[in-house]
Amino acid sequence: MHLDGARIWNAHVASGVSFSEYGKHFDTISVCLSKGLGAPIGSVMLSDKSRVADARIWRKRYGAGMRQVGIIAAAGHYALDNNINRLSEDHDRAKRLAQALHSVNNSLVDPAKVVTNIVGLDLVGMGMTAAELSARCKDAGLWISALGPHYARLVTHLDFDDAQCDEAIEILQRALVAK
Repeated sequence: MHLDGARIWNAHVASGVSFSEYGKHFDTISVCLSKGLGAPIGSVMLSDKSRVADARIWRKRYGAGMRQVGIIAAAGHYALDNNINRLSEDHDRAKRLAQALHSVNNSLVDPAKVVTNIVGLDLVGMGMTAAELSARCKDAGLWISALGPHYARLVTHLDFDDAQCDEAIEILQRALVAK
């Protein structure tokens, strides 16, 4: 069994479940050092020595791998040492976004279901498409993802502070009520 742990850091912070508890259920785990932790790039594969050795062979067969990546490894090390504890700030900002948008229209998002840094917006009840909302927000300086005809996704992260969260709320509220 393999765990794609790209957002395992957020899951750990939000749930309190230990990394070892997640890990004991899988043979291999990949973790991302950029999503949430702020490293410029990087993923790490975790397993026993035999599986890691096999994975290195397959990585080379597929043409992956980099040389002289010490500076990138240093950034990943810094992210692991310093940025896991601050992920709860991203979760709090996502909750603020969800609560503010719920007050515009309660069909948009249920704040109780926002437990990490991702806010999904169901726009069916708003009578607009996700592409429309995305375009309105982009015109106001906020980029959001339209992931379906009526589904938009917001993701808070290391480079998104409280002032930007307040500004995003204002932009989203205006974009959602504009005719």
